[in-house]
Amino acid sequence: MTATGRPAAPTTRTALRLGLAALRTHRRRFLGTFAAVLLGVAFLTGTLVMGDTLRAGFDTLFTDANRGTDAVVRSAEVVTAAGESQGTRGPVDAALAARIAQVPGVAAAVPRVEAAGQLVGANGKPVGGQGPPTLAGTWIADPELNPYALAEGRAPQKSGEVVVNRGAAEAGGLTLGSTTVLRTPDPVRVTVVGLATFGGADGMGQVTYTGLTPADAEKYLAAKPGQATDILVRAGPGTSQEELVKALAPVLPEDVEAITGQTATDESNASVSGRFLGLFTTLLLVFSGIALLVSVFSIHNTFAIVVAQRTRENALLRALGAERRQVVGMTVAEAVAVAVLASAAGLLGGVGVAAGLRALFPAVGFPFPDGALVIDPVSLLLPFGVGLAVCVGSALLPAVRAGRTAPLAALRETAVDASAASRRRTALGAGLLLLAVGLVLTGVLAVPSLWLAGTGAVLALAAFVVLGPVAASTAVRVLGGPLRGTNRGLARRNALRSPRRTAATATALMIGVAVVSLFTVFGASLQATMDDTVSRSFAGDVAVSTPSFGAGGSGLSPRLAPAVAALPEVETAVGLGRGVAEVDGRGRALTVTDPAALSRVLDLGAVRGSLTGLGADGIAVAEDEAVRYGLAPGRTAELAFTDGTRGTFTVRAVYERADLAGDYLLTRQAWAPHRGQDADRLVAVAFRDGVSTGAGETAVQRVAEDYGNPEVQTREEYARSSAAGVDMMLTLVYALLALAVLIALLGIANTLTLAVHERTRELGLLRAVGQTRAQLRAMVRWESVLVAAFGTAGGLLLGGFLGWVLVRASDGASDGAFSFALPPGRLALVALVGLAAGVVAAWRPARRAARLDVLRAIATE
Repeated sequence: MTATGRPAAPTTRTALRLGLAALRTHRRRFLGTFAAVLLGVAFLTGTLVMGDTLRAGFDTLFTDANRGTDAVVRSAEVVTAAGESQGTRGPVDAALAARIAQVPGVAAAVPRVEAAGQLVGANGKPVGGQGPPTLAGTWIADPELNPYALAEGRAPQKSGEVVVNRGAAEAGGLTLGSTTVLRTPDPVRVTVVGLATFGGADGMGQVTYTGLTPADAEKYLAAKPGQATDILVRAGPGTSQEELVKALAPVLPEDVEAITGQTATDESNASVSGRFLGLFTTLLLVFSGIALLVSVFSIHNTFAIVVAQRTRENALLRALGAERRQVVGMTVAEAVAVAVLASAAGLLGGVGVAAGLRALFPAVGFPFPDGALVIDPVSLLLPFGVGLAVCVGSALLPAVRAGRTAPLAALRETAVDASAASRRRTALGAGLLLLAVGLVLTGVLAVPSLWLAGTGAVLALAAFVVLGPVAASTAVRVLGGPLRGTNRGLARRNALRSPRRTAATATALMIGVAVVSLFTVFGASLQATMDDTVSRSFAGDVAVSTPSFGAGGSGLSPRLAPAVAALPEVETAVGLGRGVAEVDGRGRALTVTDPAALSRVLDLGAVRGSLTGLGADGIAVAEDEAVRYGLAPGRTAELAFTDGTRGTFTVRAVYERADLAGDYLLTRQAWAPHRGQDADRLVAVAFRDGVSTGAGETAVQRVAEDYGNPEVQTREEYARSSAAGVDMMLTLVYALLALAVLIALLGIANTLTLAVHERTRELGLLRAVGQTRAQLRAMVRWESVLVAAFGTAGGLLLGGFLGWVLVRASDGASDGAFSFALPPGRLALVALVGLAAGVVAAWRPARRAARLDVLRAIATE
């Protein structure tokens, strides 16, 4: 009390204590918020810890494996084709090793041949090949220079004997003494005489390795006799890696370089971290961000409802002299307390997620490197700070709204939130939507630009969020129109009470459904694009191909196409190989083939010039590439190859369609002097008139069995297999986005729980006038379904629009043509999942509402 006898105004400390006391008293109100923050922080923490662990594990793995290598001598000529992260490096002269061995400070120098080589397992199927590389190379006798260590058996001593890394042997069901086939890509019969480890592990992830004798490696893997991929050098006592590299420089040719063993280790580690780990962790971080974005709306809605329910309480505090900042501080204190507890629990959960992934990965074929979990302080501080910022930031607007409560509000009998949309919100949302549509149309139609299209897409998302309360009333009326009966009508009216609350609750689900729909539409469009590409370009009957998804596999033998062409059932069989070169200084991929025969199995469209006379000094160029760089029939271009040679080639043809053919065609005659490991990626086959697809396919398959048994597919099967990677991507996306949908579900459940508490007296009156418990449960469930239906419908609309934007923007930014496709079946499934989320979210609130004591509910103020 003050000296005048009036009650003393609450101090800031008192206000904070009141907020924390309210949190303790009504902690169940914040369970949904707690869970949302916990899940988001746990996913983010798990991603960061897993990334740290993998990077540290691979760093240790490569360091241990290359511990004895002090220098690597390799070609300085490297060509990086467009779209590649790593280039193709030329060979070195294997005889250079003898000269290097004479350099003072060198203890040993061993040439190494390494290239693609795919093992065939005991079941006749290739081991690996859907992502990680499948390697074969020289088994190095010097144990200090060999990154692989013999674990069982012995080293290969004669032709046909190999050592296999233990992980690949287990995956393929191979043991010591097993006889199998190694695709190099020509099939080679081999016998497993030894099993090896890499840096103490069974292998480097899913990478397979086959070690051959030096003679076999040169025979099957090198382009020419006497060539090596690189030369591994070991220093003598007292010579550092840097000193060794300096000593080697004077004896190396101009186009050959020496790097330290540590640099080679760092490059190997960066190739794994920068490609696989970088992509994978970035993907997980994106979905962590989506989950946290969904959390924002759930948290904001919870605090908005709690503030509305405490209107009289806050008004009484204001009447007693509390300042606005004290009321704001009381709400913020609750948010901070929830954020700290939930984020701390999320950190523990995130470490558990990383440990779970560590145990799960080996089960799906990607073993973690040995070692304990690596937990960097940043990987804990960052998620904790993000969780705190998300929770407190989401509660800030409701807290400010609480501070604006007028003292006279204490005289009101009810504190139900009945907020509606304002004209200002409508004008702002409409303006954002118009701006978004304008930027999108400009970015995908007028001036193709990913930046403009992306900015428009983000503004479209913001417009949907702003216009949510505006559209809520109309949407709920339309969606709830078919519902008949008193209870369903009450459910519709309850959802219409507060358009802002309904929109905020539905927005969390809308974002989750929108992202799922976006990837569903984009995935279906990619599949349609691949189908259209094959249907438009592939004029053959069957295709023999390597895996279309991933970097694995050794390709097809170049002798397969001539063998198939010799069949009486076959009219034409053409192999398409791959090469790289710099064309007028630009790294480009080349298709190595018989251009004249290719035009009989692939539709190249209109051709200017002639494909029949390319010879050893001519090239054919795709129309788009020719227009971009001023290449036309009769003009010349300089090609620089990885072997260090250069040549002037004449453009003898320009063809319209590059779909399967690629941008540059080169004859095998022209490529032969510069080739590395010779392999085809595709053999296109056309049958003679009167030969059925089944008979021709059987004949081709019999020949293919002698070349490592690659898969023979019809045109339709080839199109489907080309899109197989899209299904894998979508499966991963759906699994990750399940977290966002779960958080949205928790938000709906939390909102309903608070709404039931807010309407306790009303529910008691309904029960008193004859509503049964089952009817009450149904009313709450239908309210939840209407909110979920609103969120799902908005998500499908937004996701479909963003999917169209992404497809059109990709079409404008790439050389190929993208097809837009809406998959009705998959989108219908997404809609059903969204509605099911509403039913599930209502289970606990509906059960709690039905269990209310009627008399106590009526007596509630």
